[in-house]
Amino acid sequence: MSTSNKRPSRSRQARPRRDGRIIVRGVERDRPDLRKLSRAVIAMAQAEAEREAQIQHEQKSVQGTAEDASDE
Repeated sequence: MSTSNKRPSRSRQARPRRDGRIIVRGVERDRPDLRKLSRAVIAMAQAEAEREAQIQHEQKSVQGTAEDASDE
């Protein structure tokens, strides 16, 4: 077995991702790791809420700009 086929070991320390992507890898266990699962679900919910808030903000600013233009 050559050493070039081995993957580098990953640290166990969690690092925040700046690109917004969440990577989930399955590991077979007797019981699920509820802490990790709950953190993943919370992160997904926060990302979805942030996207929805951004869309609402953009819609309000477009409507406000259109109303300002019609007032002139």
